[in-house]
Amino acid sequence: MPVAREHQADLKLILAKRRDQGADYWSTPDGRWGTGSPFSTFDCVLILHELGVPRTDPVLKGAAETILGSWRDDGRFRPAPKGAIYPCHTANAARALCRLGYARDARLKKTFEHLLDAQHTDGGWRCNRAPLGKSAKTDASNPGVTLAVLDAFRFTPSRDDEPRLRRAVKSLLSHWKSRAPLGPCSFGIGTLFNQVEFPFLRYNLFYYVYVLSFYDAAKGSSAFRGAMRLMESKLVDGQVVIENPNRRLAALGCFAKGMPSRPATKRWREVLKNIGT
Repeated sequence: MPVAREHQADLKLILAKRRDQGADYWSTPDGRWGTGSPFSTFDCVLILHELGVPRTDPVLKGAAETILGSWRDDGRFRPAPKGAIYPCHTANAARALCRLGYARDARLKKTFEHLLDAQHTDGGWRCNRAPLGKSAKTDASNPGVTLAVLDAFRFTPSRDDEPRLRRAVKSLLSHWKSRAPLGPCSFGIGTLFNQVEFPFLRYNLFYYVYVLSFYDAAKGSSAFRGAMRLMESKLVDGQVVIENPNRRLAALGCFAKGMPSRPATKRWREVLKNIGT
């Protein structure tokens, strides 16, 4: 694996865990790819990608096939042999696979169609963990899931031409203003959200700014500019410093708390390029 020398120790630690759950590629014997965070198949795909492991590497190829093994003909991804399938499952599978170069795969095309068809009335995506009609807040879409969906769609050439994606962007920009806990999973914007996290494993300021920077519908909005200003205020000499690392990733030097992160800074520079700075 042609990974920078400074990341070799982190890479070794992650690879050492690839069979810890009973099967290869951080999965379980029954094919669960989202179990064991942050050392699930899904999480490790994102982490290895950030460390610079190429898409063509056999390990990432194997991890991709593990996730693709759960694809269904209707475009959804089933994360386990039994149980409900929520939009977050399909969105996370799609965004991981798009990172690995599968955005033009025929199966992902079907997944994109399914996601657009499943869009909630307010423009986002909603996991039906609570019945509609319970309350205005739980009736709303889940901002974190909506961000994950847009993370996948940013790899498509029509991302700025599709009206339904513009509606999704608008729903996230509205959330920046309301900050209310929304959806059945209560995604809010508060102290925890505003602490810089990396890699992009959950709804967070840095992830929010990063994904929205790919969408023209977001770039000129006051909400996006406000999020950008907050993110810029946290930089140290132009570098991203992680404020709230996943505690189980503490042993990984590239994601250490209070230290500049080269992979995270690389993503920040991508944001600046996206907005023309």
